[in-house]
Amino acid sequence: MTRTRILRKTTLRMLAAAALAAALCGCHDFGDVTGSIPAAPAAAGEDQLRAYAEACQRRYEANPGEKQASIAYARALRALTRYSEAVAVMQTAAVKAPKDEEVLGEYGKALADAGQLSQARDVLTRAYTPDNPRWDVMSVQGAVADQMGDHAAAMQFYREALKIAPGEPGVLTNMGLSLALSGRLREAESALRTAVASPKADARMRGDLALVLALEGKYAEAEQVSRSDLLADAAHANVEAIRRMLAAGGASRRGVDSPANAPPGAKAG
Repeated sequence: MTRTRILRKTTLRMLAAAALAAALCGCHDFGDVTGSIPAAPAAAGEDQLRAYAEACQRRYEANPGEKQASIAYARALRALTRYSEAVAVMQTAAVKAPKDEEVLGEYGKALADAGQLSQARDVLTRAYTPDNPRWDVMSVQGAVADQMGDHAAAMQFYREALKIAPGEPGVLTNMGLSLALSGRLREAESALRTAVASPKADARMRGDLALVLALEGKYAEAEQVSRSDLLADAAHANVEAIRRMLAAGGASRRGVDSPANAPPGAKAG
């Protein structure tokens, strides 16, 4: 799992680029870094994730609302994209512990995944204090703000998160996608390159960089980046899909002269 699910969905929807599914497959968590509570296996296959979720479910059902069992089970459900179930699990935990910042953070992440953005925003504001800030929660707050169209607020959250966790690739990736959504493609590329250079970077982050490179018209480089994780034919097909989409968008929307100048929201008419 990674940390950019909300922004990735927004970007893909705006681009209407279904061919990117292979490059941007899977989902990203939002900085699940609690040491005492394991996250769902990052590289697990579907069967492994289901087995893990079932084990978490048994533990949870033995004591519904218990903090660690709830968080572990909710993360497993999120990994399986069962977002509404994850919300229900964390809502029960939040009722039992309404002031527990860790519980509220996980509840807010589940709400964000489920698209309940206004409620996620409200819950996340209570998930840390100025004396105990959390970069992972701030990154989600930024993603929620971006989804709600407030890119300025989103960028402030990302900057604050990076003060706590300099160079954190998940935050940089969210920031890069935010910049792309605002049409600031060169800055987006810079942020994503920094993210991808991290030893903690994963295939989804490289997929985001490839996406932005393609939006800039740097198709050959986008394909090269994609080949880090995809077979050559799949990487080529993804980039070609973006090229065709941008060409169609350029033909249907006046003021967009070339793919390099097209904003992230450009799409076929």
